[in-house]
Amino acid sequence: MQFAFLNGVVLHYQTIGAPAGKPTIVFANALGTDFRIWRDVIVRLAGDFAILTYDKRGHGLSDVGEAPYSMDDHVSDLEALLDHLQVKNAIICGLSVGGVIAQGLYARRKDLVRALILCDAAPKIGDTESWNQRIAIVNEAGIAALADSILQKWFTPEFRDPGNADFAGYRNMLTRSPVEGYAGTCAALRDCDYTNDARQIGVPTLCVVGDQDGSTPPDLVLSMAKLIPAARYEVIEGAGHLPCVEQPETLVAVIRAFLSGLDTGGNGG
Repeated sequence: MQFAFLNGVVLHYQTIGAPAGKPTIVFANALGTDFRIWRDVIVRLAGDFAILTYDKRGHGLSDVGEAPYSMDDHVSDLEALLDHLQVKNAIICGLSVGGVIAQGLYARRKDLVRALILCDAAPKIGDTESWNQRIAIVNEAGIAALADSILQKWFTPEFRDPGNADFAGYRNMLTRSPVEGYAGTCAALRDCDYTNDARQIGVPTLCVVGDQDGSTPPDLVLSMAKLIPAARYEVIEGAGHLPCVEQPETLVAVIRAFLSGLDTGGNGG
């Protein structure tokens, strides 16, 4: 396992090397998950790309730190991690809040970003009332009190079969997340709006969404793609909010097709 003390917290991350000259893909995870959600994508890309994935603060094995957070906290953590590892010119692939963090990183440090892959994300997710309600419930009754409604938005009915051990495992991942980290990141999402920044994105961008995503529905992701100059928009069939879990092969094919058109170059590290 790999850890770094950055911005007053310990961040858990993983790197997988690649031959010299291969570009780096950075994976940022969703609310209530850790970087293991990317496993079935990473194993299909390793060797052709250098890989960096990490647990954002308040998730996985990273420190909780001082919550609630701002989106600037999450962006600063990724910025510091890339600087720590001397990675530049990377392809940033973020899912949900990870995609929001990716947008914030580009707005702040364009030198770090060669391209963006925004999975099931938007410049603005949810509204103040809904986030405040979620924060209040989680703080009072725990994440398990909302697990059923969250998982219904995350996964297709087929995946949510009670006999599916993978579904049970992802429920565990969600409900065992630190309450402070989960609620703290809800606050960051509540207070963040990168709509104006999205219009200024000047790198190749792929916007991708599961056709049955109940958290960031296809119409929302399409509206983001329309804001970003020349963005590519793709829908993954048979997937909810986490295509990397339900349809990793299809997602990898979409990512490879997108990256095949880029002059990706090296990672600058």
